[in-house]
Amino acid sequence: MTKASGTFTIGGDLEVNRLGYGAMRITGEGIWGPPKDHKTALQVLERAVELGVDFIDTADSYGPYVSEDLIREALHPYGDVVVATKGGLTRSGPGIWEQVGRPEYLRQCVHMSLRRLGVERIDLWQLHRIDAKVPVEESLGAIKELQDAGLIRHVGLSEVTVAEIEQARKVIDVVSVQNLYNLANRQSEDVLDHCEREGIAFIPWFPVQAGDLAKPGGILDEIAKEHQATHAQLALAWLLKRSPVMLPIPGTGSVAHLEENCAAADVVLTDDEYEALLKAAS
Repeated sequence: MTKASGTFTIGGDLEVNRLGYGAMRITGEGIWGPPKDHKTALQVLERAVELGVDFIDTADSYGPYVSEDLIREALHPYGDVVVATKGGLTRSGPGIWEQVGRPEYLRQCVHMSLRRLGVERIDLWQLHRIDAKVPVEESLGAIKELQDAGLIRHVGLSEVTVAEIEQARKVIDVVSVQNLYNLANRQSEDVLDHCEREGIAFIPWFPVQAGDLAKPGGILDEIAKEHQATHAQLALAWLLKRSPVMLPIPGTGSVAHLEENCAAADVVLTDDEYEALLKAAS
């Protein structure tokens, strides 16, 4: 099903279907602790792969650790599925996220993710946030050492500016950027344009948010009825049309919602519909 979204090759050698899955919401409330229903969490992961998802994004801070553990339980060995993870945030309770970019901590993040995921090399490891208290050259210098040692295949960044991307690229090859971006919030437009020019994968988080466009009787409703699609499916279809480097990763803990999201790959907006949504959201 998700093959209809087209493909993108991350880092020049990891070809994935552009519509992926974000594995944050298979954890407990506040992204803390285990899921309410362990069996359902595993079913969601298994069903995602059945539907053609071959790019799954997670982080050591989801749970913490719970998401990575569930992914291994459900999907290991991964075959052609690319599991991307992140490090650089620490958790002390539900809804609490603190940046830690010290080299020794990031080394620990990588080694523990390798162990939890059950792999010898992480295909895509992403710095979850740049720590303002630590020079990014120091943070990424440690990651470059691990990449040179063969423990990391490719490296990405999350929630960064164009200037921060270029600063990081002086230390390491950046193949992906994961920023907040959706139909209702396009504050990272310049970052997306930069990624498109440079051939860097752009992974929008919170991709199905539609803001005021989701109100009944609006343009989103009109186009949704035309396609017999949901608002979330249209939001994802819009992202896929926006740029060839776009890799949306909608997340859910529900099999039904997962199937609905994956069906967005079959929704093809016309140029006029795309422009109408763009104009309405501006």
